[in-house]
Amino acid sequence: MASQSQGVHQLLQAEKRATDKVEEAKKRKVKRIKQAKDEALVEIDQYRMQRDLEFRRTQSKMMGFQGDLLEEIEAQTQEKMKDLRENYHKHTESQLAQILNRVCDVNPEIHMNYRTTN
Repeated sequence: MASQSQGVHQLLQAEKRATDKVEEAKKRKVKRIKQAKDEALVEIDQYRMQRDLEFRRTQSKMMGFQGDLLEEIEAQTQEKMKDLRENYHKHTESQLAQILNRVCDVNPEIHMNYRTTN
């Protein structure tokens, strides 16, 4: 009986060691999963920062290009407005005089389609 008791005792100890090893493996697995998750988050953050930096560079390059275009368009617009003002001031008097001459200088004539009835 003592040998059976000893054999049962050895089996229980072996089962306990196996259970401990399984628990230890589960703990290592959970720890490794957390570590992998943290590493993935760090890698994701680095990738995100890299892509954000590339986006900002491209955006600033494009906005700079658009800014140059806007400045050029604004300069052209100002130049056209200046030309229009100059033409307005240059031709205002002559156009006004021409309009007044047409309105004020009336030559009364009988229209060619006018028929007298007697």
